Amino acid sequence: MPRQLRIEYAGAIYHVMNRGDRRESIFKDKQDRTMFLATLAETCARSGWQIHAWCLMRNHFHLVLETPQANLVVGMKWLLGVYTKRFNIRHRGCGHVFAGRYKALMVDGSGDGYLRTVCDYVHLNPVRAKLIKPEAPLASFRWSSYPDYLKAREGRPAWLRVDRLFGERGIPKDTAAGRREFGRQMEQRRREANEADEELRQRWWIGSEAFRKELLAAAGERVGRNHYGAERRESGQEMAERLVGAGLARLGWTAKELIRRPKGDQEKVKLAGELRKATTMTFAWIAQRLHMGSWTYVANLLYEMRKNECK
Repeated sequence: MPRQLRIEYAGAIYHVMNRGDRRESIFKDKQDRTMFLATLAETCARSGWQIHAWCLMRNHFHLVLETPQANLVVGMKWLLGVYTKRFNIRHRGCGHVFAGRYKALMVDGSGDGYLRTVCDYVHLNPVRAKLIKPEAPLASFRWSSYPDYLKAREGRPAWLRVDRLFGERGIPKDTAAGRREFGRQMEQRRREANEADEELRQRWWIGSEAFRKELLAAAGERVGRNHYGAERRESGQEMAERLVGAGLARLGWTAKELIRRPKGDQEKVKLAGELRKATTMTFAWIAQRLHMGSWTYVANLLYEMRKNECK
């Protein structure tokens, strides 16, 4: 059976899920969960993602994320790859942590309640899994974004966006009163049976029939070996090129000077580090763009730089 096409465009919203390999744990303790959220925060900083909801279970996770740039695939590759590496280092393991291909449902962001439906599904996942006692509040499960929705702005992660979900629930402002109303509505929603919860498991999109037809039409236009590849490369490279331009201006270098400088020039290494930290560009791209030789040489230079910074 062919793989489902990844549809990417600026402003797309997805419900992303992935499980552990052989349904094994991807979070063994609090430190693993904290490490995943830190990696997610780094991914958002690099890719510009906005998170509308998240939930971490023992052997799987849920994210509702929006991509201002068409970069779901490159962002997920970085998130899953980096977390896998960190997980294996911490637990002295090797190999796969996640099972196969992650699932990404397209979400209709028209404001007609579809974002609310999927965010509710994510926030109520611990209830369906019977991880919250009937008498305990929904916020007692700490490993989801729901408790953060009840906090003031300064107490929430910068990458969590609450205004769209509040809007779809008829809450005009992110105030103490608005957050209390959100909590009241969610506790009410918790007590309601909803067939839509089960439907979400079966569909590849969440939205209107018109939205589905638009996605199919877009997929038909983009099918092929390089579907959406140009848009992904352009959006990522635009950010990277801006950083390179700013770096050269700061150093007073011309393009010719960049080429003339040695491969291991310390200023080049610093600029390479900035690119790795702020973008999803590969070592190979950075090595070629900064005229630093092979990608392995750049990787080793950055490793040594980080090691020296920790001394």
